[in-house]
Amino acid sequence: MPLHPQIAKILATLPAPDGSPLDPAALRANEAARILPADQRLPLHAVVDATAVTSAGEVPVRIYTPTDAAEHSIIVYFHGGAFFLGSLDTHDHVARALASETGHKVISVGYRLAPEAPFPAGLEDCYAVVRWAASTGGSLGWDGGNLAIAGDSSGGNFVAAVAAKAHDDGFHHITHQILYYPSLDLDFDANRYLSLRENAEGYGLETAGLKPFNAFYLDGGAEPGDPLVSPIKRADLTGLPPALIVTAEFDPLRDEGELYGRRLDEAGVDTTVSRYSGANHGFIQNFSWIPEFHRVFAETSEFLNRSPGK
Repeated sequence: MPLHPQIAKILATLPAPDGSPLDPAALRANEAARILPADQRLPLHAVVDATAVTSAGEVPVRIYTPTDAAEHSIIVYFHGGAFFLGSLDTHDHVARALASETGHKVISVGYRLAPEAPFPAGLEDCYAVVRWAASTGGSLGWDGGNLAIAGDSSGGNFVAAVAAKAHDDGFHHITHQILYYPSLDLDFDANRYLSLRENAEGYGLETAGLKPFNAFYLDGGAEPGDPLVSPIKRADLTGLPPALIVTAEFDPLRDEGELYGRRLDEAGVDTTVSRYSGANHGFIQNFSWIPEFHRVFAETSEFLNRSPGK
């Protein structure tokens, strides 16, 4: 099917990339200007800003509690933004929708951003908060059931890398991994995946922009061949948690997400790959108000409830 007409209408109003150097501060300010006022956000039982005291240092988190129940299962959420954009505020509506639709308490992680903190700082923060959530579960009101991790775009990269790190460390508390249009291969050779060519221009995220966008994260000396940088490079995917991978038809990153899903399945991991027709990269953050795309949160809930944590 074609790109959803409401997405196409909005994309047509955006200026074409001019090739000028990226200015993180300006791009962050532009994002901040579009954040919904607090009184227009989806209401929940409680939304609290806190600090997770972890092995990686003090990490800001925002905790979303959907109901007044004494205990809930947990999702630890890593926002997207090419490793240098995004914040607790820019993705607040995503976390709220996750909490509301799944009935899980959501812990959104305000991890360190590049270029101020390149790889592996953000990854370390995300992993440390997951371990913090498990170790302080009682005070968080964790019911001892699901401890899922979820993330969109670069946050999906962190999901895959955190799941791998946890497995290798013998930390087996993560029950599910949820990757929304993940960025899993930071080797940006356009010949690697058909979607990098098919969806190269005109759909919001452009193939030519991938390398400069992610350069901030890599410039600390990270190697794209490192499986913690590009999780799709990991040779052995056995033993990882059940996975839901959501892709978008008109996303340059579509094929790497779907390839990762096939590789997980071949490794014996319970994996669901769900492609959203008519959608583009970032649709969960930008276009989940469209009913066809808002159902991603119901699909997430179904996935979590189908394979309950032990």
